Amino acid sequence: MKTFLKPLTSAEEKIYLQRYQGGDSEAKRILIERNLRLVAHVAKKYQGAEEDLDDLISIGTIGLIKAISTFDASRSSRLSTYAARCIDNELLMMLRSRKKYAREVSLYEPIGTDREGNEISLLDIIESPPVDVVEDYSVRENVKHLMKSLKDALTPREYQVICLRYGLFGEEEKTQREIAQKLSISRSYVSRIEKNALQKLRALFLDFP
Repeated sequence: MKTFLKPLTSAEEKIYLQRYQGGDSEAKRILIERNLRLVAHVAKKYQGAEEDLDDLISIGTIGLIKAISTFDASRSSRLSTYAARCIDNELLMMLRSRKKYAREVSLYEPIGTDREGNEISLLDIIESPPVDVVEDYSVRENVKHLMKSLKDALTPREYQVICLRYGLFGEEEKTQREIAQKLSISRSYVSRIEKNALQKLRALFLDFP
């Protein structure tokens, strides 16, 4: 980890906050620099989330700057206490946003083609929009058949991974890393299991009457 300047004492913090609130931009710079160690400390908690520590510190610094700009001494005795929450919130928002985007990408990622040669995704299989009454019935039947056939088409481990990965049958959606930790296996193994399972589901879909 990088070497950061020592934190301000309580008395120093009050002085620089007063100067900053009086319009001193140099005081703001000092408040930021002397609290970067706190940013790094909070960011380090999320380093295992497939994120570079420097990137996490950059995002956390945004939270620190927001904390300095909105700090109210009447509600919190120390800036560091308030800033820690702001830094944590900024990092959580970023990670949740990326996690949501990753799920959306995986759901829309092509896993094969239909009989007409059109690309299909898992989302197409589960949530294909109806075109007309006949199409609506066909789609509903296909989806119903697919969901009922999951256990028969997949091994117990594949079924478990797919349910966890895409939030099926009451399970909460999880990343490959989260699934790996839950099942005590490697992330690369989870990836292989998911890939094999999706290939089986594609074949199952193409075999629908």
